[in-house]
Amino acid sequence: MDTAAQSRLATLALVALTAVWGSTFFLIHDLVEHVPPVDFLAVRFAIASVIMVALFWRPLRALSRRQVSLGIGLGALYGLAQIFQTVGLSTTPASVSGFITGTYVVLTPVFTAVLLREKVAASTWAAVGLATGGLALLSLNGFSVGAGEAITLLSAVFYALHIVGLGRYSATEIATGLSVVQMLVIAAITGVGALPGGVVLPSTPGQWASVLYMVVFASVLALLVQTWAQAHLSATRAAIVMTVEPVFAAFFAVSLGDETLTWRMVVGGALVLTAMYAVELLARRRPDELPAEVLHHEL
Repeated sequence: MDTAAQSRLATLALVALTAVWGSTFFLIHDLVEHVPPVDFLAVRFAIASVIMVALFWRPLRALSRRQVSLGIGLGALYGLAQIFQTVGLSTTPASVSGFITGTYVVLTPVFTAVLLREKVAASTWAAVGLATGGLALLSLNGFSVGAGEAITLLSAVFYALHIVGLGRYSATEIATGLSVVQMLVIAAITGVGALPGGVVLPSTPGQWASVLYMVVFASVLALLVQTWAQAHLSATRAAIVMTVEPVFAAFFAVSLGDETLTWRMVVGGALVLTAMYAVELLARRRPDELPAEVLHHEL
């Protein structure tokens, strides 16, 4: 498969991943009414890490010491992002939290330019602006800055750093092993976060069914897909594609939940989809105007 075909497949994989993430919002909303959010994260990622080690222990053992260290760093970024997002959500409206978390689409090209010294083209910044505007319409009905919002913004910083790190260091041949290391670290960090006061477990078959769905599809498969896909996409391009998540969340909230379709959902979703389409069209027609795909050095 040539590079262009792999890039298109990676984009489709990320879109499918955002659909899965979007489908979990109403499940999580119901679940955390019974299980504390950090406890839910600890249970979810602990089960996911056991599954991944059992299935992929050979790719894990094949990693070099340096690759394991990189996986630990990436997992720590993602685990901290999860903790800060969850803590911030306790005092921040879900819609505002979704918008602030989504600002990783802006932070990713900033970190790409500053940390990796890659040029971010004006056309890419335009797509970032469209996506951010769409997120604002989808999410915001008023906004104030407090401790919860600040903590949530910190989670967006960690998510952006994770996306940049994956874009720099992920490669097809180590994607599976790297995913396992990340999951183990995420499980450890969320487990430590849940220890004070003891861990509350789901108590009904329905709650466990929701947890297992998120373990298999939104955790195990999600991390495998993201790590593999970012071996074939620049960090900024991946971030723009992943802003489709709240569009899917709104779709599922309307179709499966009890929310009503509004003009803000329609226009905001259209802006996000336009941004994603624009960056993909640009990648096909004028690849030189996007951040260069990172060369993966021997790790």
